[in-house]
Amino acid sequence: MKRWIWQYENYPNFTYQLEKLEHLLQKISMEQGYLLAFTQTMSQDTILQRQCDALLNETLSTSAIEGEILNRDSVKASIAKKFGLRECDDKKIIDSTDNLVSILIDANTNYDKALTLERLFGWHNALFPKGYSGLRKIHTASFRGEETMQIVGGHIGREIVYYEAPPRDRLKQEMQRFLEWFNREKPSLIKACIAHLWFVIIHPFDDGNGRITRAITDLVLSNIENSKISRLYSMSSTINENKKAYYTALENTTGYVHKDENPLDITLWCEWFLNTLYQALLDAKGKLNHIVFKTKFWDKHREQPLNARQIKVLNFILDIGIENFKGNLSKKKYMSITGTTSTTASRDIAELIEFGCIKQMEGTAGRNVSYIVTL
Repeated sequence: MKRWIWQYENYPNFTYQLEKLEHLLQKISMEQGYLLAFTQTMSQDTILQRQCDALLNETLSTSAIEGEILNRDSVKASIAKKFGLRECDDKKIIDSTDNLVSILIDANTNYDKALTLERLFGWHNALFPKGYSGLRKIHTASFRGEETMQIVGGHIGREIVYYEAPPRDRLKQEMQRFLEWFNREKPSLIKACIAHLWFVIIHPFDDGNGRITRAITDLVLSNIENSKISRLYSMSSTINENKKAYYTALENTTGYVHKDENPLDITLWCEWFLNTLYQALLDAKGKLNHIVFKTKFWDKHREQPLNARQIKVLNFILDIGIENFKGNLSKKKYMSITGTTSTTASRDIAELIEFGCIKQMEGTAGRNVSYIVTL
């Protein structure tokens, strides 16, 4: 009995129901256009700040999805070095982390170059420069070994096989077919959906398949947007926030959940992918709005004689976003953020009101009085 998607006769002729995807495609295109227009109103320093933030989130999240927690300071140091920022601390850079940052930058900047086995092997070798995944020796810059590649979960003795990839002797043919399609197909959101899924289906490497899959996805998205620099959003961050939905979409597409009708219909997968991308774009828009508001705020108040405590509280709120700072600012929260006394907090807040940095919220008074940052 055929079970896995690659075992069916018509594979890899994937099908999808476009009428179920059109609304999502339109919404995503609108948000992509919005971000592009937004960048044209922002300073280069602001754009660079957001690019670095997005790349930081992408690097941390694409590893976290695989259960690997990277050192944030090491990632930041690598990004600072790549972007030529002065605050780069070379001592914090770790080779494997630095290599992952390089892969993501390559995917986001050299999107118009052909995707070849040599390029993929280069990415894979960069992920595992010492030839080990943890304590396990793996094949690097080459296809995986002869043993069956399975995605297994559950308890010992009660293991569940969630997916089994094509055998080793099919990988050359599988990858040739994938790369020929990839380099021939024009960039589109549907191409991004299929490329992500198809590479996961093939699972050509002993380890690192997920990270390389997401780099390939970045490459397609950057090509669509014609970006010459790292994108302003992180899809991996959104995936990592709800990994269960990611694995559920895969299980319902690659064969773990049996489909009586067309097993090559990937509409459900495309819906998950496009919804995830849409959410990533919305998150990016929100963060850009925070940055723009923060820039305007400090442009207006830079001459005010604010002390270090006041600056710390204002930046704390502005970095989170006013709408995300639950309950608004109170004296108790001010004391908590700054570690200061009640008397000092009251004096600082009174000055911030006088300077026009904050205002009292309507309908609040006494012990329940609260404040909001204002332009």
